Amino acid sequence: MSRRHPIIAVTGSSGAGTTTTGQIFSRLFAAEGIHAAMVSGDSFHRYNREQMARLAAKGQFGERNHFALAANHIDKLEALFYDYCHTGNGQSRQYVHDEDRTLIASGHKPGTFTPWESLPADTDLLFYEGLHGGVVSDSFNTAQYVDLLIGVVPIVNLEWIQKIHRDTFKRGYSQDAVVTTIINRMDDYVHDIVPQFSHTHINFQRIPLVDTSNPFVAREVPTDDESMIVIHFRDPLDVDFPYLLQMIAGSSVSRHDTLVIPGTKLSLAMDLIMRPMVQKLMQQKPFA
Repeated sequence: MSRRHPIIAVTGSSGAGTTTTGQIFSRLFAAEGIHAAMVSGDSFHRYNREQMARLAAKGQFGERNHFALAANHIDKLEALFYDYCHTGNGQSRQYVHDEDRTLIASGHKPGTFTPWESLPADTDLLFYEGLHGGVVSDSFNTAQYVDLLIGVVPIVNLEWIQKIHRDTFKRGYSQDAVVTTIINRMDDYVHDIVPQFSHTHINFQRIPLVDTSNPFVAREVPTDDESMIVIHFRDPLDVDFPYLLQMIAGSSVSRHDTLVIPGTKLSLAMDLIMRPMVQKLMQQKPFA
């Protein structure tokens, strides 16, 4: 599975938990002394914030809909993965978020991009977190270059609850506007996001244990202790299920390839599962 320069990608829709997963990996890399090139999927959006708003006004894509492959530089993402796995380098950039104080202080406007530039030299691996790390289509195949592809996704009603809560309470949008966005991007979600979870090595799916039957009237996001995490492994023969069951309190096996854990144990489970995989990737590098 490994190549000369390893690539780890976490793929999932906005609000699914990919950012939290990225933070878990950052701590893992620090503990292992791994110098990772960290790349965000936002960097490969084709349009900046103002351009997307103008396109939305014309009925194209829909405001804040970056699910569609056509709204992203998938060609540049695939080129980055190809270049990195062969050379250990490649071209990327950063999307400037409202909270990116350092980039804003250096003169970059929120909602825009920094210039394309080479990744830092001499990194140990590439870590991608975003929407399209596992795309396989007639035109693109980013998944073929990824040594460890991880899907992070809640069931769809929970995903909608999380998005409505985040965009209304934290970003100031009206609920009607958020629901319209959900509807407008559903086709792209079904065709461009969901199929990626069939190409992943591991999927983490959050399942709420409370009623989410009508996500559009829910006022609270189910908490971690009101959820379970379903973890599916593509290659279950490589997984030490007895060890994980012993180490993760309250865990169980629902199928030969599926582990179920309490929602509060996600960080622990990811560390127990991912750390040996990352260590193996590093050991398989010819210059390790």
